[in-house]
Amino acid sequence: MAKKVVTFGEIMLRLQPDNYLRFVQVDHLEATFGGGEANVSVSLANYGLDSVYVTKLPKHEIGQAAVNSLRKYGVDTSKITRGGDRVGIYFNEKGASQRGSKCIYDRAHSAIAEAVPADFNWDEIFEGAEWFHFTGITPAVSDSLAEITLEAAKKAKEHGLMVSCDLNYRGKLWSKEKAGKVMAEICQYVDVCIANEEDASDVFGIAASSTDVTTGKLNREGYIEVAQKLTERFGFKKVAITLRESISANDNNWSAMLYTDGQAYFSKKYALRIVDRVGGGDSFGGGLIYSCVNGFDPQATIEFAVAASALKHTIEGDFNLVTVDEVNKLAGGDGSGRIQR
Repeated sequence: MAKKVVTFGEIMLRLQPDNYLRFVQVDHLEATFGGGEANVSVSLANYGLDSVYVTKLPKHEIGQAAVNSLRKYGVDTSKITRGGDRVGIYFNEKGASQRGSKCIYDRAHSAIAEAVPADFNWDEIFEGAEWFHFTGITPAVSDSLAEITLEAAKKAKEHGLMVSCDLNYRGKLWSKEKAGKVMAEICQYVDVCIANEEDASDVFGIAASSTDVTTGKLNREGYIEVAQKLTERFGFKKVAITLRESISANDNNWSAMLYTDGQAYFSKKYALRIVDRVGGGDSFGGGLIYSCVNGFDPQATIEFAVAASALKHTIEGDFNLVTVDEVNKLAGGDGSGRIQR
């Protein structure tokens, strides 16, 4: 039987202008769906795991379209609670060159934002599961959702699951002070912490020395210190940090570090020409979880996760639509991009 992984969060309607047009230029928007944990769930389903996604969505047609977008790729949607009135929306404008991308949220009072603890039977949801994943975006959406996320993490540990959290700080959703307070309580129940080059600083005030993300200058040794401090504070079994060196909106260098058992493992670095960076961190999380549940050694784990994410940057939309074989090919050193006949 395939190994069962449960993810929990908000899936949103994504509205975006064509190509690199700005919001003020367009009279129509392309509609797709995505969201941090949903993106991870699609990755895991594509890799052949039993991927269960949990959220709350309205019963109307837009809610059903969101469900269908997950079913299409083999995600188990049977634990989604139906109810409420709104599907959260985010508007995404794709950046180019020195103009960064722009994301505008319209997610207040969405079905999941107004969910209550009684909407989810975690004992039933976690039956037979090995892993539970969520992001820091989910408790940021509303106070009630923060309460539900904490309850879910506690229940997951009661059921013996590994628990992973991608810190994913979003300044448009909450303050650093509130994020630090809420996430500190939740992270007591987390085994695997995932972060980018800024999250640990934004949420917990733990910053890498000699690093400037705006210029793309990153200090590898500084992130080992960050991982050590996170591990000391929360007792994480693993800390994974993605390292994005932003040259422009189109061109990034991409690598990551995995810290476990007092040892740091760095991946190879990829020079990315970006098609769509939304979901890049989620695809890293999906690759990391897949590697961990399949018992990869630490170096192989971080190489698979980074390669998976590098490929996601070449794909339009939130979801990482790649196979294990494609990831292994890139992780193994074939990044030529030559046509396959």
